[in-house]
Amino acid sequence: MSVVILNEHDVAELLPMSECIEVMERAFTALARGEVEQPLRTIFKPPQVKGVMAMMPTFRGGDAPLFGLKAICVFPGNAAIGKDAHQGAVILFDGATGEVKAMANASAITAIRTAAVSGLATRTFARAKASTLAIIGAGVQARTHLMAIACVRKLERVTVAASRRESAERFAHEMQSRVECPIEAADSLPAALRGADIIVAATTSRDPVVLRDWITPGAHINAVGTFSPKARELDTATMAAAAVFVDRRESAFNEAGDYLIAAGEGAIGPESILAELGEVLIGKHPGRTSAEEVTVFKSLGLAMEDLAAAEYCYEKAVRQGRGTIVPI
Repeated sequence: MSVVILNEHDVAELLPMSECIEVMERAFTALARGEVEQPLRTIFKPPQVKGVMAMMPTFRGGDAPLFGLKAICVFPGNAAIGKDAHQGAVILFDGATGEVKAMANASAITAIRTAAVSGLATRTFARAKASTLAIIGAGVQARTHLMAIACVRKLERVTVAASRRESAERFAHEMQSRVECPIEAADSLPAALRGADIIVAATTSRDPVVLRDWITPGAHINAVGTFSPKARELDTATMAAAAVFVDRRESAFNEAGDYLIAAGEGAIGPESILAELGEVLIGKHPGRTSAEEVTVFKSLGLAMEDLAAAEYCYEKAVRQGRGTIVPI
């Protein structure tokens, strides 16, 4: 038996953002149709370690059944040493025999597929003429999200805010050549959000970085940075006022601090989550219902996204002779 190993550069070349958005649409449609099974992720955090390990298994049936497992460590402090916070591997197993088929760099898969899902959500929920983007955060996800949003909306202006202004300025300088519109470093969070049609919150903050009073009517918000019940990027007033959509209800009810903290304060309840993204894609829910409505997509990241992205990379790699083949 041989395994195809795909490193970071392989994944980046095999999984262009525009293609990954379409891969994610098919994956979320399959999830909504009951073709995918996955338990909640398991998170292991030894008290002496400044990070966590997460195990994310999933199974997709059909004519070519497939198991996927992402084993990943998340170390938020890695940004300070120039490394991605996400480190690990996505492993694909044949769903009929259990044989290992491929192993892909999880940092690259996570960076691209997370932003691609937000791109898909933005295409689904944001107003058709939305053209101003605010990004909170200046790390890996901020960069891939800029590219994802640019795939689905014609951007005229981008503002970025970060915990340190120099980080926002560096982001603007490094990313300016990737988009046609100007990118500006904002002096503050309210300044970054002022007039924004689309908002991306991609931070490791435990406290809200997006407040209701700063949000323009009709804006769409992608909240992607946190996956802990005790951390949130959006304040309670935003969650209570917005039309809230999620990648998966079970995950939101167990892991999303944005939802759980607001629910604990009595401001929202299970009915406040209107639909999963996949349910909107298959027409089970209409999604946005008015131009003035503020929409929120709370993304926690699902194992089936990793499976779909890694499978797409693996199949292209086999066709193109990419990757490293290792007998095991």
